[in-house]
Amino acid sequence: MKPDPSTSNDISFADFQSQILQDYETAVISRECSLLGRREVLSGKAKFGIFGDGKELPQLAMARAFQDGDFRSGYYRDQTFMMALGYLSPKEFFHGLYATTDLEKEPMSAGRQMGGHFVTHSLNEDGSWKDLTQQKNSSADISCTAGQMPRLVGLAQASKIYRNVKEIDQTNFSKNGNEVAWGTIGNASTSEGHFFEALNAAGVMQIPMVICIWDDEYGISVPSEYHTTKGNISDALKGFQRTEDKDGFEILKIKGWDYTGLIHAFENAADMARESHVPVLIHVTELTQPQGHSTSGSHERYKSPERLEWERENDCNKRFREWILENGISTEEELKKLEREIKHKVRSAKKEAWSEFLKPHLQAKKELVHLLESVAGQSPNRSFITKIKNDLIAIEEPLKKDLASKSRSALRYLLGESSPEKKQLQEWVNTFLATTQPKYSSHLYSELPNKATKIDLVAPSYEDTNEEVDGRIILRDNFDALFSKYPEALVFGEDTGNIGDVNQGLEGLQKKYGDMRISDTGIRETTIIGQGIGLSLRGLRPIAEIQYLDYILYAIQTLSDDLASLMYRTVGKQKAPLIVRTRGHRLEGIWHSGSPMSGLISLLRGMYILTPRNMTQAAGFYNTLMKSDEPALVIESLNGYRLKEKKPTNLGEFCTPIGKIETLKQGSDLTLLSYGSTLRIVEKVAQDLLEVGIDAEVIDAQSLLPFDLDHDVVKSLKKTNRLLIVDEDVPGGCSAYLLQEILENQQGYRYLDSAPKTLTAKAHRPAYASDGDYFSKPNAEDIFEKAYEIMHEVDPNSYPKLR
Repeated sequence: MKPDPSTSNDISFADFQSQILQDYETAVISRECSLLGRREVLSGKAKFGIFGDGKELPQLAMARAFQDGDFRSGYYRDQTFMMALGYLSPKEFFHGLYATTDLEKEPMSAGRQMGGHFVTHSLNEDGSWKDLTQQKNSSADISCTAGQMPRLVGLAQASKIYRNVKEIDQTNFSKNGNEVAWGTIGNASTSEGHFFEALNAAGVMQIPMVICIWDDEYGISVPSEYHTTKGNISDALKGFQRTEDKDGFEILKIKGWDYTGLIHAFENAADMARESHVPVLIHVTELTQPQGHSTSGSHERYKSPERLEWERENDCNKRFREWILENGISTEEELKKLEREIKHKVRSAKKEAWSEFLKPHLQAKKELVHLLESVAGQSPNRSFITKIKNDLIAIEEPLKKDLASKSRSALRYLLGESSPEKKQLQEWVNTFLATTQPKYSSHLYSELPNKATKIDLVAPSYEDTNEEVDGRIILRDNFDALFSKYPEALVFGEDTGNIGDVNQGLEGLQKKYGDMRISDTGIRETTIIGQGIGLSLRGLRPIAEIQYLDYILYAIQTLSDDLASLMYRTVGKQKAPLIVRTRGHRLEGIWHSGSPMSGLISLLRGMYILTPRNMTQAAGFYNTLMKSDEPALVIESLNGYRLKEKKPTNLGEFCTPIGKIETLKQGSDLTLLSYGSTLRIVEKVAQDLLEVGIDAEVIDAQSLLPFDLDHDVVKSLKKTNRLLIVDEDVPGGCSAYLLQEILENQQGYRYLDSAPKTLTAKAHRPAYASDGDYFSKPNAEDIFEKAYEIMHEVDPNSYPKLR
């Protein structure tokens, strides 16, 4: 089903006729898949369905303009496009619907995402890049409406970088920046802020980006006038239209049933974007949605009889068919014959996919039934186990959960028994779970040898004559070394370029490396992250700077739903090694001093979260991450840029290990664990505690995701038998997470002689100014008194009550 990129302008009528019939065949195949897909959901074989019916023609036109090296950032109605590129067969479509966990059969996500979410494989088995210029590419979809727009900006910006920064090796990634990034979105989703932010960013940056809006005049049940000013997105966006003297977007509007008009519109858009890096918006109107929004409801409930009749008459496939007949491209008999063949083909694909989906389940069921029969014959609880066996036999089309549930339930009736049959069942259950669970849980992080947690410590080296400098100087000079070492590295953010960031950790680097690599952005956190995702999907090594930690909340949806889940939802077939740089903790005021660590830890599983105590540690983290290929968030201590540190001689080389704690002070009475800016206060308090006879061990967590892979904190507890975690997150936040890691995962409770304690910030946001910080977050006196209170409980005579 791969299209010939040639068009009606340069081919014979016979070839043009063949192209049209090929497109019609793809459109009918896609429609038949949608129709049968809905039935499979309603019959219970599939859980949910959301399909591309009614959007077939514009996707065929897009496919013909789409070239090798191009990238798509789309949404869940683009099945016809993927079929036209040859990346989605009917059988693969149904495997996606059934959630088959075999990547060979369901190449989009091995059942991790519901059908309609598409991806191409960018990586070889060893994690190395494929030649992306020799294939048509789709970045991994997410369901979140307009969530695909931020990364689209980065996918397009990569072409601009490759065209203008000649030092970068383009092999596998670009051919002089000639690639176009294509975005697709439904008309109602253009109401989301992500859409407007991405549109504005692309207009400012002038990057080769084509946004295709599929407009069927509804957003689920709500008509356009409730979504969009003027009820029409291209009318609302006329101010973005470029003029002779002002850059902007080229805006095209075309009806979704007009085959020739669509072909020419998409060709023109591709040419403008590809050759001149002009962003283009194509508003495709008069589309329909024949089966409604999804299988969860019926559109007859909210569309008038007149609208439903209009949709039947103006269905793009129907209009395409009429146009073919009117122009003598085919006959009624020929089309009917083709349509019958397609129905048979799609039904056969559905049947084969379901059979392939069930085959391993049925084999496992057969094995389990045999084991249950055997074990029941030896057990006094024969009747209970036999019932489980019979219930399993009654499930004609078992799922993995049925097999797991029945087998594990049977073991409950074998408690206290000992027989070879029981052992066989236990082994079967353990093997089944061990082989099945990874199908749902693998690749949250990299599973390759160069994963970031495998990068060993390389200590900073010093000369005796090294002077102490402001911490920001160490960061600046380390970044200088990295940008020299890695031509594909670049950094961008608010105030990042010209002034070298608000704390001058990049001072002078734009002048040295140019404004393509060290660049400023507008105030738009979501698309700053999106830039980073898209750039890293195309082989670059971006550092996206979010000015302050609090502002990361603007981008948390993109970070969580897109970046953090990317490797997981592609089963390791795409990667985005984006480094997010920010600064935070203990500044002034409600929105400049937050420490939302528990939220980040919960929402960003799949990323590393690193909290260096000083700029040397931070620089070491950047060096480590550049040696690997995984996403991470590095939170620099905001009040540490002017503190003095000794400058290492091996800038760009020393590495802070990820997932390791560091013991900063040995002690025997109490383990104090903290991180970031608060750690400096803890270090000072540990010295004060010595004055009252308390010898505390001080540990820097350094890395929160992951935390202490070597279980070194529990080794400290074996000495001190007491634990206090000090953290400036809210109560029950990061400190609770650390407590669970230590007590549960490290089994630290075994070594405690006192109840473990946490000391956190207050539940409210920090109040303004120095007094606000003192009374909102843990201060030196709080930490001293909490540690003293623990020792008072242990030995009240030696440590009498303080207050």
